[in-house]
Amino acid sequence: MKLEGYYSSGQFARLANVSVRTIRFYDAKNILKPSYIAPSGARFYTDSDLARLQQILLLKYLGFSLDDIQKLTIKETDLPLMVNSLRLQKKLIQDRIEQMEQVEQAIDSTIEEIRDSHEIDWSHMLHLIHLTNRENRLRRQYQDASNINARIRLHRNYSVNPQGWFPWIFQQCHIKDHAKILELGCGNGALWYENIEKIPPNCHIILSDISSGMLSDARRNIGKDDPRFTFEQFDCQDIPYDDHIFHLILANHLLFYLDETGHTLSQVCRTLLPDGTFVCSTYGRHHMREISELVTGFDRHITLSDEILYYKFGLENGKNILSEFFSSVECIQYEDSIEIHDPQPLIDYILSCHGNQNQYLLDRYRDFRNYVEKQTKKGFHITKEAGIFVCRP
Repeated sequence: MKLEGYYSSGQFARLANVSVRTIRFYDAKNILKPSYIAPSGARFYTDSDLARLQQILLLKYLGFSLDDIQKLTIKETDLPLMVNSLRLQKKLIQDRIEQMEQVEQAIDSTIEEIRDSHEIDWSHMLHLIHLTNRENRLRRQYQDASNINARIRLHRNYSVNPQGWFPWIFQQCHIKDHAKILELGCGNGALWYENIEKIPPNCHIILSDISSGMLSDARRNIGKDDPRFTFEQFDCQDIPYDDHIFHLILANHLLFYLDETGHTLSQVCRTLLPDGTFVCSTYGRHHMREISELVTGFDRHITLSDEILYYKFGLENGKNILSEFFSSVECIQYEDSIEIHDPQPLIDYILSCHGNQNQYLLDRYRDFRNYVEKQTKKGFHITKEAGIFVCRP
């Protein structure tokens, strides 16, 4: 049977340089289903199926499990989605290259230690074991990078306020030369690389995050050779620094994710100088509400967040929470909104959220894209309600 634009399983396997058995295995595991099944049961694939196969083979090469691959790839393919996917795959490859370079350095160091002392330094060996046992972190790093980049793109490219969120926050910090600064939960370092020319030359800025993947992104975006920056991985609920050493501590959209907000705030107070400043940001109850209404209009079962973050720490209750730790708390709101006609950045944002949306949308991606296209055709307005608290001891 000959179908125009379709390949049989055998043709598709030869085209991709894999075995027919591999194609059948991915079909059976519901990872790569054929685009058409003939009444006879014969399977047929298209050129667009090659894009999904490329993602599958790359993630498999990088050590992801089949369950992970099923969750990290999308069945439908269009050009914007493919570009975004390839960018993320490039970032993942960069992370793996950095990891392998660290493994190489650790092996060289261990060999040199054995040659010089004729014995094994078991702390070096333990470090090597830890480096070579990091594959289980890759899925989380891949997802973190995908999610934060999708959210930043939507805000950066479609917000009405021309100043932008990160330049605005930087302006509110009033950073002076020789300041010692700590950012908790730095993410990909956007606050700093978007303001890199404005940073005084003699500052010491410590960027911290619990995710090694986020720190790798931040280091890559800012540059490894900028002497003003150091990068440290730790949990912000246990800040590993001496008392009263920082002029400025920042927590951008972080506190509402914490289980023990009060414990982190006490750590901030301990490490902040008596005349220092703590700047933290959060949302209000109306922030991005039109996006939630959009997805529930498509499927009422979808929720974009497992919990309502502004209930834990928001513009409405943040001052009361912070006033237990700081004598002065000032709320400054950022005036902005989003106006968008392009559906793809909005879809990327929705898929990046922390709720249950992917279990309802990934199998219906084409229908959902058509739905969003109709909703955004005449323009789509999104409310932004965000701001910062400026706190002093």
